[in-house]
Amino acid sequence: MTTVLITGASAGLGAAFARGFAAKGCDLVLVAREKDRLEALAASLGREFGVTAEVLPADLLDEAQCAGVTERLADTGRPVDILLNNAGFGLPAPFPYSPVEDEERMLDLLVKVPLKLTHAILPGLRERRRGAVLNVSSVAGLLPTGTYGAAKAWITAFSESLRVDMEPYGVRVLAVVPGFTRTEFQERAGMDVSALRDAVWLEPEAVVAQALKDLGRRRPVSITGWRYKAYATAVRHLPRAFVARKMARDRRPPADATTAR
Repeated sequence: MTTVLITGASAGLGAAFARGFAAKGCDLVLVAREKDRLEALAASLGREFGVTAEVLPADLLDEAQCAGVTERLADTGRPVDILLNNAGFGLPAPFPYSPVEDEERMLDLLVKVPLKLTHAILPGLRERRRGAVLNVSSVAGLLPTGTYGAAKAWITAFSESLRVDMEPYGVRVLAVVPGFTRTEFQERAGMDVSALRDAVWLEPEAVVAQALKDLGRRRPVSITGWRYKAYATAVRHLPRAFVARKMARDRRPPADATTAR
């Protein structure tokens, strides 16, 4: 029986991944801040799929609570076979207009926390010579799209490098690179996405299905949908300076920001 630990499991892609792994008969360790939502999800998955879903409430930006999750990952008596680093959030304003404290929190959750959790699980995976790490990145990381995109670029590069390091031990590493997905992410970040066409949106279940397929195929990166696959191919050939300027024009400062004339 495979056990999967998922961060940010209470909603969105995290909950969809929990359902996807449960459908395959995997037991789960569900990590998020909202204990009530985790317990409801765990009960639902247990009823529908007959799996065990352990609830581990934790604010991963709290050092002590994050340490509790790393200890669970390192517990050889209750081994975790797959880690899914999914927890994250975005900010509504570009870097020059965001409080630096918010930027630091975002960077910690998107970069430092996955680094810590991955480091905690790897000794056990190496010893057992099996298992996997999935890191949820974003197509935002393919281009210069602000500090969120920069953090996601790090996640993708980290995953691709780690995959090579762990390949001799039979451990798989996958960067999941979704585009705009119908979750709570944009609302929680205060982002206005009303101008986006329906065609650009992905369903969480589609992202999960593609990721699990690519994990089985031992691919390094998982991108859902022909539009985003074409986008990922095209951006490799675009001049970085041109793209950076275009992205900067698309990132609007908050309405109350003052600019020097």
